[in-house]
Amino acid sequence: MDIYVLLKKTFDTEEKINISQGHIEDDGAEFIINPYDEYAVEEAIKQRDEHGGEVTVVTVGDEDSEKQLRTALAMGADKAVLINTEDDVAEGDQYTTAKILEAFFADKEVDLILAGNVAIDEASGQVGPRLAEALSIPYVTTITNLKIAGETTVTIEKDVEGDVEIVETSLPLLVTCQQGLNEPRYPSLPGIMKAKKKPLEELEIDDLDLDEDDVEAKTKTVDVFLPPEKEAGKMLEGDPQQQVQELVSLLKNEAKVL
Repeated sequence: MDIYVLLKKTFDTEEKINISQGHIEDDGAEFIINPYDEYAVEEAIKQRDEHGGEVTVVTVGDEDSEKQLRTALAMGADKAVLINTEDDVAEGDQYTTAKILEAFFADKEVDLILAGNVAIDEASGQVGPRLAEALSIPYVTTITNLKIAGETTVTIEKDVEGDVEIVETSLPLLVTCQQGLNEPRYPSLPGIMKAKKKPLEELEIDDLDLDEDDVEAKTKTVDVFLPPEKEAGKMLEGDPQQQVQELVSLLKNEAKVL
């Protein structure tokens, strides 16, 4: 089985993030595999172990994305591909990424493509569905269980606003992975050592017969800013009637929502 995982490098949101002039400062920032993509890597490894084949992780990014690819290889993936856009794409968006991936997969034999449900930096959830549409294959989003029977039959449990929907479909297929699908493994020391010798191919958009105009972004980021700091709350004193009167007064005179 030919299994591919779409992987993205994202900021570690548990570390400090600095913003300057509407842009996140890369210097000093910590980067990780997008957490939802970790579920995709883990599920890809599980399906390979059960059904055979190999797992290839693919990312569209800069040279530094090799670190996250090596982490996925240390988890157990077989091969990695870095499509380096650092010199060719000044500003990209979901259209850009999907277009590049479409060109990459044009000559590939694919059984299963897994991606994270969303990326924690932009949270659009667009790349997977866009790619599936471009490749004319079925896709199911926010999956929490995946069973493959025989050569093509697939049964999926999908998260739908706190409930579960069961979907039956067939390979080839693209899915996006939600929390609860599995528990991603940590790379072991032997896995880390093996990852250094596993193949990691680096491509540029020229290698995919694309140029800058083909992947020009369709959207533009106008500004990036932190949410305002929360003000301290107010404690209402007195009996319930007095508290209600004070609350109404605050909503009317300070919050001005009445």
